[in-house]
Amino acid sequence: MKKIAVFASGSGSNFQAVIDAVQSGRIEAVICGLITNRDNAGAIKRAEASGIPARVLNPSDFPDSSEYESTLLEQLKEWNPDLIVLAGYMLKIPDSLISAMPDQIINIHPALLPAYGGKGFYGLRVHKAVLDAGESETGCSVHYVNERYDDGPVIDQQKVRVLSDDTPETLRDRVLKAEHQLLPSVIAKLLNKT
Repeated sequence: MKKIAVFASGSGSNFQAVIDAVQSGRIEAVICGLITNRDNAGAIKRAEASGIPARVLNPSDFPDSSEYESTLLEQLKEWNPDLIVLAGYMLKIPDSLISAMPDQIINIHPALLPAYGGKGFYGLRVHKAVLDAGESETGCSVHYVNERYDDGPVIDQQKVRVLSDDTPETLRDRVLKAEHQLLPSVIAKLLNKT
C-alpha cells in the first residue's frame, strides 16, 4: 500500500479532503503522518480524529536550519512516504528534502499557475490580486515542488469563474471547494497507477 505524508500549517481542510478520499477508497493509500509548523494548527485535530500521527516541527524551535532539516528528514525516513502533499503549508521546503525526494512532493496553490504564484502569493493575497487585476477566471493548481516557490511543473488545474460581486473572501471559498476536488483527484492519479 502506498503511503502519503501531508504537510499543513492551518485548519487542514485540504488535509481533510485527502483523509476523506483515502477513507472512501478513492485514493488507494494510507496517510502515514502529518507535519505541521504550528502547534495550534487545526490540521492536528483532524489527524488525531483519524488516528494519523502528527509531528510539530517549527524551524524556529531548532538552534539552526541543519538540525531542523535532519530532524525532518529522519521523521520522513521513519514514515517512508511515497508522496508528500503540501496542503496549505506555509513554509518553504528545504532543498535537502527536495533533493531526497525528487518528483515526490506536490503542492496545491489557489490560482492558475504560473499566474499569481511565487513568494508572498498565498491566502487572501492571491484572491485580492486576481480581483484587482480584473480577471474573469481563476482557480487552483497542483504542481510538483522544486527549489522555487510555486515554480515546479503543473500537474493539473481546475478553473473557477470570477463573479462581478466577488470579494477576496467569497472567491477564496469557491476556489477552496475546487481545491478539495482537485487535490484528491491528482493524488489518486499519481498513486493509483497500475
